[in-house]
Amino acid sequence: MDFVIDIDKLETEQISDRTVRKIIRYGLANLLAEKEKNDVETDRHQFLEFVEELKQSPIAIQTSAANEQHYEVTSDFFELVLGKRLKYSCCYYLDGVYSLDEAEEAMLELVCDRAQVQDGQEILDLGCGWGSLSLYLAEKYPNSQITGLSNSHNQRKFIKQGKNLAGFDNLNIITADISKFEIDKQFDRIISIEMFEHLRNYEKLLHKISSGMKSDGLLFVHIFTHKNYAYYFEDHWIADNFFTGGIMPSDSLLLYFAKDVSVQKHWRVSGEHYQKTSEAWLKKLDDKKAKVLEIFSNIYGEEKALRMFLMWRLFFIVTAESFGFKDGQEWLVSHYLFEKKILIGVNYSDSCN
Repeated sequence: MDFVIDIDKLETEQISDRTVRKIIRYGLANLLAEKEKNDVETDRHQFLEFVEELKQSPIAIQTSAANEQHYEVTSDFFELVLGKRLKYSCCYYLDGVYSLDEAEEAMLELVCDRAQVQDGQEILDLGCGWGSLSLYLAEKYPNSQITGLSNSHNQRKFIKQGKNLAGFDNLNIITADISKFEIDKQFDRIISIEMFEHLRNYEKLLHKISSGMKSDGLLFVHIFTHKNYAYYFEDHWIADNFFTGGIMPSDSLLLYFAKDVSVQKHWRVSGEHYQKTSEAWLKKLDDKKAKVLEIFSNIYGEEKALRMFLMWRLFFIVTAESFGFKDGQEWLVSHYLFEKKILIGVNYSDSCN
């Protein structure tokens, strides 16, 4: 994304939000114009090269950076800016849904519906964040056994506190790096919400995940995507501050790694839902500015607190403008439902080594 915004000017209020948004939209338009220069053959060749690069990569890189940039920030901050469920991912603004809390509930309900979750199932929540889905599942499906996997000790501690307060005995939270975590049991449902964007080798990842699926088990994946283009987050502000080692998948990218699973269903969710989500986070951030600055002063020191506040403001604005671009028809959210491939007489045990 080709845009430059001087944080020093933001600190001294020399640049307005209106100007910031214009700069971001200009950068998005340039990004698309650059990618649309290619003819269809070149475009397909570059895409397949990207797929091959991912297949030669480890499952994940820079996992510690992701923690530092997002997930090891104290829960106090996220409790101020997210909704009631602390859903740090796209929410769902159906007709008649106006509040962030309602939109959180709507997306959690949609995920459970599309993942075909039923009470009594064993469910793995991969990349469980602050526990929005894990705690929702534990509450709504009391006869199910829920396992949440997080890469953050802060998140595990927070969820366990919530679990204990709510009295759930059907929820277990594990802290582990997904690239190293071995799934040692099989589940009826495995669900991942906005974790895949931080990863690289989806073939190895899906091989690992499929080993944890029962023969009739299903995998539901929710990721943000671009409708056509897949690319690395690198050499720009987002990469340096929020998505080191991450990628922007395309809507079709994941389907090129489905050696051990088969896609059963595939949906698209308009980017406008993420735009509205990010604008809601931004409003709450602004409304709670004094408390956020106090939290950031304790984490980063007083001299850096305002800069970090402005960085998060800019991140929410970039997210809102990206997913709202062209009325949400460029950057969007993709949902996939995968079933496990049952291969008889074929040994793929070494296929991902």
